[in-house]
Amino acid sequence: MTQLVAASLIWALALCLLPGIRLRADHSILVAAVTIASALTLNIDPVYMAGDSLLGHRNVLDLIANILMVVGIYFLSRAILRAADSREPSAQPDHFGLAVLVLVIIGLIASFATVSAPYSSTSFMKDFGDQWSAAIYSAVQIGYIGVVVGITGYTCFRFRGDMFRPYFRIAFTLIGIGCSLAIVVVLAVLGMDVLHLQGDLPGMNALSLVYDSAVVGAMAFLCAGLALPPTARRISRRREAKTEAALVDMLSDVWEKTTDAKREVRLLPNGNIEYQRDSARWRLHRMLVEIQDALLLEPMLLSVLDDRDHHVLDSVEAHLATPPSWKEDRMGHHYVEGGKEVT
Repeated sequence: MTQLVAASLIWALALCLLPGIRLRADHSILVAAVTIASALTLNIDPVYMAGDSLLGHRNVLDLIANILMVVGIYFLSRAILRAADSREPSAQPDHFGLAVLVLVIIGLIASFATVSAPYSSTSFMKDFGDQWSAAIYSAVQIGYIGVVVGITGYTCFRFRGDMFRPYFRIAFTLIGIGCSLAIVVVLAVLGMDVLHLQGDLPGMNALSLVYDSAVVGAMAFLCAGLALPPTARRISRRREAKTEAALVDMLSDVWEKTTDAKREVRLLPNGNIEYQRDSARWRLHRMLVEIQDALLLEPMLLSVLDDRDHHVLDSVEAHLATPPSWKEDRMGHHYVEGGKEVT
């Protein structure tokens, strides 16, 4: 049941990220969400039994799920660290992190190969965790996850105050809480492994309750934190689009008054404007430039503008001076490369 709830939360996050897939250049969080959700889905009992039966009833699916989990955690951590810390390079390959990830995967494969697991089990560590090789297999995975989420959570709490927009600060707080709960999961797993080796099954069962609660809590907070920025940006974009459409209508009167004598340099009709993601904003900018050019060439045109017209011009200038939500990063600076989002 725990795996089903956790997988559902992560798949919901992936669906939340899909609408903005064409606007982002970096899809690390989406890749991480799909990878982690796949790992959790493979651990759902009916899915696991059906899949492992196809692989010879040797619990190879457990190894595959664990490899997917560490890969997903790596991509998730990299994406969060890049978004939280401006010193993190956005395009430079993470050679050290990838090398550690490869070593962890090799360690998982090597330790799994020495575990005696002759039949499919939906409770791998409960059934085979009394073997030292199984304990090492579990420790390699959960130890890596613990270190990665620990660094990620610390970074989130450290830099959350530097976020430009309130929803980023809230998001990184939620992610930090999720990482803290993930540490509880790590400690619970390590504790259960030690207790299993000592034969203390009651103690192991008691820790399993902590594990189940912490897993669901960690996934809930992580998903909420990761889903908040793209959701808030979509809401902001819709609000900005409505504002810009209204400003275009308001600015049209001023534009008509000032550029009527120079129709040859006017904004092209709507039907001839090449499609752009921010066409309303582009129209505002183009109209304002044409108005300013007209006033520069013929200062006498100022006399035809009343107070309302000047107020409209000031409103448009103020709106265009503020970067749109999809062009602002955590510190309020542009982070667009080639018209696409970097984070």
